[in-house]
Parts: sequence; structure tokens; C-alpha cells
Amino acid sequence: MLPSSICSMGQIPRISPHSYGMLPKQMSKGHPSMITRGGVEKGEVGGNVQSLQVMHSKELQAKIRKQLQRIELSPSLYDTAWVAMVPKRSSSQAPCYPQCIEWILQNQHDDGSWGINSSSLSVNKDILLSTLACVVALKKWNAGSYHIRRGLNFVGRNFSVAMDVQNIAPVGFNITFSGLITLASGMGLQLPVWQTDIDEIFHLRKIELERDAGGTISARKAFMAYVAEGFGNLQDWDQVMAYQRKNGSLFNSPSTTAAAAIHSFNDRTLNYLDSLTNKFGGPVPAMYPQNIYSQLCTVDALERTGISQKFAREIRDILDTTYRSWLHNEEEVMLDIPTCAMAFRLLRTHGYDITSAKLLKQQLLSNKLSTSAQSEVEYVLKFPLHSTLDRLEHRRNIEQFKVEGSKVLKSGYCGSHSNEEILALAVDYFHSSQSVYQQELKYFERLDELKFARVMPLIVHFISTATMFAPELADARMVLSQTSLLVTVYDDFFDCPETSREEKENYIALIEKWDNHAEIGFCSKNVEIVFYAVYNTYKQIGEKAALKQNRSIMDQLVEDLVSSAKAMMVEADWTATKYIPATMEEYMSNAEVSAAFASFVCPPLYFLGLKLSEEDVKSHEYTQLLKLTNVIGRLQNDSQTYRKEILAGKVNSVLLRALTDSGNTSLESIEAAKDMVNSDAESSMVEMRSLVFSEGGPIPRPGKDRFWEMCKIVFYFYREDDAYLTPKEMMSSARAVILDPLRQLIIPCD
Repeated sequence: MLPSSICSMGQIPRISPHSYGMLPKQMSKGHPSMITRGGVEKGEVGGNVQSLQVMHSKELQAKIRKQLQRIELSPSLYDTAWVAMVPKRSSSQAPCYPQCIEWILQNQHDDGSWGINSSSLSVNKDILLSTLACVVALKKWNAGSYHIRRGLNFVGRNFSVAMDVQNIAPVGFNITFSGLITLASGMGLQLPVWQTDIDEIFHLRKIELERDAGGTISARKAFMAYVAEGFGNLQDWDQVMAYQRKNGSLFNSPSTTAAAAIHSFNDRTLNYLDSLTNKFGGPVPAMYPQNIYSQLCTVDALERTGISQKFAREIRDILDTTYRSWLHNEEEVMLDIPTCAMAFRLLRTHGYDITSAKLLKQQLLSNKLSTSAQSEVEYVLKFPLHSTLDRLEHRRNIEQFKVEGSKVLKSGYCGSHSNEEILALAVDYFHSSQSVYQQELKYFERLDELKFARVMPLIVHFISTATMFAPELADARMVLSQTSLLVTVYDDFFDCPETSREEKENYIALIEKWDNHAEIGFCSKNVEIVFYAVYNTYKQIGEKAALKQNRSIMDQLVEDLVSSAKAMMVEADWTATKYIPATMEEYMSNAEVSAAFASFVCPPLYFLGLKLSEEDVKSHEYTQLLKLTNVIGRLQNDSQTYRKEILAGKVNSVLLRALTDSGNTSLESIEAAKDMVNSDAESSMVEMRSLVFSEGGPIPRPGKDRFWEMCKIVFYFYREDDAYLTPKEMMSSARAVILDPLRQLIIPCD
């Protein structure tokens, strides 16, 4: 079940048995009308507005799709400056890459700075670092004296930024910036700043080096090599060259590789820089190659904001390529920790066979990751796949979306050019989806007048929208909301002390007879109300499903209803007679069925666009998916509601395990038993994940995902207590998905 049984009203109200169970219009006449943000329905005067939105959406999708297929890399002024400093092989008096010098001369901003889009941003450490690097590069070849003077003045005016510990810093900034100050001084350049400020920079450098010493020796050496250009002649360049990759680079970093070429005269570094400048011309990126990382960043952004389904084919191609790189232990994936962490998480989420996170754990313990990289690794290792709900995560990620990029390197951000388009498309899609959800909710709000014990329309529909969020899944979403509500109703019917045994038996007999229920008759008005609520709704769901499946599923629906009702009857008898099952096996054999997931998880499967034969739903895979869902739901329910159920004299797996394991119900025994029940639920979730992500089998992946998503809902509901007993947080979450507009959005201008 969803939240545990509770009946706070004594009796179910007496209402017309036919006023419940009518399907909303979209169940019989297609999907509901889409509502624009202006509130005008498609087909009315505002239809042109929606047409423009559709056109805009298609344009955004086309731009993102192009970026997925071919990554466009942003130029890095800092790295370009270092490549510009490399001398010719034959003459140290001339630049090896004059095109870099020319590009620097052509790309100084009016304020004297160098940096991407610096005119529209406040001055930051990346711009300061890039500007000083360009000044040093020009001075080395005595080019652009006017540019040098303007650059020095910019650095002088904004030098305080370098000492601002609150300002986001590129990796190793205090080392690389102080290294450039040393280079500039050696060339005779005078920075227009106080000596005390320069001393402060070198003090910060010392602090950073001491903090770096806290990592492992190997991690510290790697970090020192990565920022090697900041040490100049003080660096042991033979040690640095130990990190040279097959492509000739060091860490795929043009700046580190250029510094190595200057100090070690290594031919392979020059070959790498040759290929780099031949490909990009004047400017170079902050990291190359970075195709896999940039593509994964884009995939990650699409998934985090809830629009990945629009690019399913492109994402599958990218992940297939990444998986091949993972299997072949290729450097671009395995030697870059943020790339490795993101590849691990995305591949695992999509069901690829990724089993070890040992490398990530080592890097986390080394204390050598940047803040952003450490956050990513911690998320991968510590944040379970099943502890959040998709649509809530989408909302949070949209509201916190970083347009500027996703990975801080030695020079600024490294990421996708399509971030602005991703944000714009995600915002539009989220608001459009909410319009659909709100139309659907009106149906359930009409049902609220029935005053069933736990009918909370907004939360009921939240269960559906939180995972089946795509507007085109309206039919499946509505079916899940209806069946969830009904299972709650008849669960309460069996759980209420005021419901007599005769009424429970009468209800079961009616369900067994189904279309021939008139032969049985009703022993009370309450039974009549509950039966017709179930009968009318499931009857119409079955008729609708038959049209989609080209076969009747009614027998399966009724069989599931009968099984769950009989299991609930057994539990009611246990409570009435104070019977305690002898073993966990005896308890779970009934508790799995009384959890009733078959009655509300399975019907939506027929509305996902899948064809499921009778053989499919009787297969071992389907049976296991349902069994695990029931086990997880029951155990999670029990672990959070055992106190209430013990007081009510009900059997619960926590109580039973305490009795069977220790023979008593002391506080210590109960807590230990709860831990064991939670552990069993987690183990079942691991088994479920393996089954869902496995290839082959009669149940298509979208169908298996439905079981996985329901288990995520269960874990979300039972994080602390029964959600229906503590509705404040659940109502807030439901409003966030269905009703409340996005907050604090700053969408960049075109």
C-alpha cells in the first residue's frame, strides 16, 4: 500500500453509489487540452500564441541536438596565452604559434581585460588570471605595448578580486596567478599595485600549498603537476612528464602542456599543441579533448531538468560511446575524475554494467578534488538512486541551473554552449506540464466532496505526476491516480474497527462475482458505496485498456482486487484475534499481497504505449517485479508505522522480527529489528534495480521502470513517517510539482 491504513472518520459517508468512478474526459476522448501560460486553450484565440511556443520549442531542441552531436568548445584566454608563449623548435626568439598572439591582440575588451563575455559579467578571478596571462604572453614577444599597458591597468584596478576568498576561484588560482606575477616581474613588468597586496597573494599561495599537503602523496604530486606552470623553474619537470598521456598532453590541459613544452622541450607535447592549434586556429579551449565530458554534461543537464526524453536517441549514442571508453579504460574517461564520476553515475542510472566505484572513493578520500568535483563524487557515492522523485528534482535543478558551465578548471568553466537553450526549454516544458496536471487535478477535486477517510486529491495526483511527468502520459497518470485513491479507500474500509466482518466478507463476495454482483446483494450501504466506487472505475479502466491492448485485461484486474481484499481480510482477522504469525515467512506471504500494489501499479502499464500479452503478465520477470514492489512497499511501511500499529494491536514486521530475533519487544530489540527491516528493504531495492536494468525479458524497459518508480515513491513517502499523518511536507512537495510556478529564475537574454 501507500501510506499505512488509518480510519479517522468511523464510517464512510453515505452517498450515491454511482457518483464515484467516472473517468475524466481525457480518458475517453484523448489527452486534455494544453493550456498556455496565458491561460488560453489551444484552438481558441490564443492558439497562435501556443503555435509560437511550439516553434520556439522546436528551435531550442534543434540547437541542443546539434550540440549533442558536435560539441563546440569555448576558447580559454588563459590557455591560449600559455600556448602563445611556446617558442619555435628552431629558435627561442620567435613564437611557435603566432596565430595565438594575433588572436590575443584582436580580442582585448574595451576595459583592457581578456576573458569570455567579460563585458557582461562582474570581474572575477578567471578574468583577472586570463588578463595577466595575456599581458605576459605579449610581453614575452614584445608585441602590443598598448595592449600590455591597458591590461596592466585593468589588473591593477581589480587586484582586490584576487584576494577575495568569497569569489569563485579557478583550480589552483593562488598558484597560477602568483606564478604569472613572478613571470611578469622577471620580464620587467611593473604591476600598479601595492607590494603588500602582492605579498598577500603569495601568502594565499602558501596556504593553498599547505592545504594541498593534506592529501595523499600521489594525489598531491598529480595536483602539483596539473598546475605546474605556476611553479616555473622551481618545478621538477621530469616528475611532471610522468603524467604525459598518449596524445602528448598533460591532463588534456593546453596550459600545462605548453608550460611543459617550454621547460622540457618534449616533442610529444609540441605534437599535441600542433594538432590543437591546427584544429582551432588562434584560440584553444581549457581542456582538449573533452568531447566525452562535455557531452555527458549536456546529457546530465537534460536529465536533471526533465527534458532528456526529447533527445533519447542522441543520449543513447553518447552513453554507448562512453561505455566503450569505460570498458577500454581510456584516458579521457578514467584519468579525469569529474568525467569518471559523471560517466559512472549516468551509465549506472541507464543500466549499463558498472559495478565498481573504488577509484571515486579513493579520490574522495584524497581530499584533492575541487569543490565542484567533490560534490559530484559525493553525490554519486552517497545519494541513492531511489531516494528522490524525478519531478521534484527537475524543479530544484531548474531553479538552481548554472548557465555559465558545470566544471571549474584552471581557467573558468568548462561545459556546454547549449546551457541557455536547455534552461529555456526546461522552463517552458515544466510550466506546460503543470498546466496539464492542473487540468487533471480538477477531476479529483470534484471527488473530494466524497469525504473518504484519506482522500487528498493533490497528494494522490502528486504520486502520479512525480514520476510519470510527461504530458503525453496523461492516460497512464490518471489511471494511477484513480487506482491509488481507490486502494486507499478500500484499505481503510478493511482497517476500520467499525467495519464488521460480515461487511468485509460481503465486499469480497461482490468482487469475486464482479459483473454478477447483483446475485449477492449488499449487507450495508457502506459496502455498496465502496464496491461501486471500485467496480465503476476499474470497469472503465478495463474497457479503455482493451482498446489499447486488443484484448481484455478485466480478469487480471479482478483477480488482483480479490487477492488484495482477501489478504486484507486475513490481516483484519489477525488483529481481531490478536494472532501473531509464527515466522516472518508466514507474515510476508500475506503482507506482500495485502500491500495491494498489483491493484494500482499494474493498471497504468497498459497505458504506456506497450503491448503486454497475458503470457507477459504471467512471466517470471513480471512476477518478480511485482513481488519486489510489494516487499519493498510493505517493509518500508512497517519500518515507519510500527509504533502506531503496535499500539493498535496490529502485526508488523518490525514487531515480529524483534520477537523472533530476541524474544522480546524492548526498545533495543525494536530498534535493532527496524534496522534489519530497513536493510531488507534496501537489499530488495538493489535486486529490483538489477532486474529493471537487465537486458531482455518479456517486459519492455518502460514497463519495468513503472515498478522502479513506484518503489522510489515508497521510499520518498516513508522517509520519516506515514505521509498521510504528516501531510505538511507532502502538500508542499505536491504543490511544487503541480501548482507553484518556478521561482528565482534568471533566464539570460538572447
